[in-house]
Amino acid sequence: MTPDTSPLTPHAQPPKRVLVTGAAGFIGFHLAQRLLARGDTVIGLDNLNDYYDVTLKQARLKLLTDKENFVFVKGDLADRAGMEKLFVEHQFDAVVNLAAQAGVRYSLTNPHAYMDANLVGFLNILEGCRHQQVKHLAYASSSSVYGSNTAMPFSIHHNIDHPVSLYAASKKANELMAHTYAHLYNLPCTGLRFFTVYGPWGRPDMALFLFTKAILAGEPIDVFNHGKMRRDFTYVDDIVEGVIRVTDQPAQPNPDWSSDQPDPGTSSAPYRVYNIGNNNPVELMHLISVLEDALGKKAEKNMLPIQPGDVPATWADVDDLIQDVGFKPETSIETGVQNFVSWYKNYYSC
Repeated sequence: MTPDTSPLTPHAQPPKRVLVTGAAGFIGFHLAQRLLARGDTVIGLDNLNDYYDVTLKQARLKLLTDKENFVFVKGDLADRAGMEKLFVEHQFDAVVNLAAQAGVRYSLTNPHAYMDANLVGFLNILEGCRHQQVKHLAYASSSSVYGSNTAMPFSIHHNIDHPVSLYAASKKANELMAHTYAHLYNLPCTGLRFFTVYGPWGRPDMALFLFTKAILAGEPIDVFNHGKMRRDFTYVDDIVEGVIRVTDQPAQPNPDWSSDQPDPGTSSAPYRVYNIGNNNPVELMHLISVLEDALGKKAEKNMLPIQPGDVPATWADVDDLIQDVGFKPETSIETGVQNFVSWYKNYYSC
C-alpha cells in the first residue's frame, strides 16, 4: 500500500462514540480534537493528576469542553467501580487508552504509581471493553519496550523481553494483557508503540519543553549521554493520524501466524501492535541546534552521562503501519520544532 503522508483523513465511517482516556494529556487532547472535528462523540476521561502542571491540562481541557459533542469525566483508571459505571453508561464503539503514568525516570522513584495506572487501570479498561462488547481497543504502548535491543530499526516482529525501566515493563505487560483478552474473549486489541512524541501543547517533562524553557531563561540545559542520544522524534499530528487510522481498522487475526515460529507482532487472535515513529532518528545535538535556530538564542550545555533506564537510540520500523493503514509519519524536525516554539511563545507570552 502506498503511504499517504498527508494528515486530516476524512471520516470514512459513521460517527462513533469513542472513549479517550488521558484526554487532558498531550496526545489525548490532540486526538480528541481530531475526532470531534470529524463528527465523533468523545467521552474524555482524565484524573488531572499533578505529575506535571495541572493548569496546562486544564487549558487543554477547556478547548475540548467548548465542543458540544465532548463529555468530560473526571476519574481514575484504577477506580474499578467508577470504570464499570463509565462503560455501562456510555456504550462505546471504540476505546483509545492513552491514560498512564508516563516517564522513564519518574519510574525509578515512584514505582507504585506505574502499577496502579498502567496495570490495575489497564485491567479495568480491558474488563470494560470485554463486558460491554467494545468493537476495538487501541492503547498506548511505547518505544521503551524495545529496552536493551540494539538491532535497528526497531521492528514489531522483534523480541522485546529485556526492558530497562519499570515504565517499559508496564507497557510490555499491557501488550501481554491485551493479547490475553484478544485470545480469550475475541476482543480486538491494538497496541501503539509511540516514539518520542513532541509538538504544541507538549509535556513539560520532555526534553524539547525543558530545553526551550531553560534557553529562554538563560539557564543551562542538561544534555545526557554527552549529547550522543538519538531519538526518532515524532510530531504529534503524525501520531494522531496513525492512531485514528489504526482505531478505524479493528485488529484482525493473522491467518499465517504459526505457533511453531510465533511472530511477536501479530497473532491467531485479533491482536496487533504497530510502531508510530518518524522512521528518521535525530541526534540530540541536532535537535538542540534546530531549537537554537527557532529561538534565535544559543544554549549553554551541561553535558552529563546517560541516565538509568534510558536507551542511547530509538528508530522505528513502520513498514507494517504503511502496509496495513497506508500512513507514514513525515513531519520534519525543523517544521515540528518551529511549530512547538511558536505555540510555546504564544502560550507563555514570551
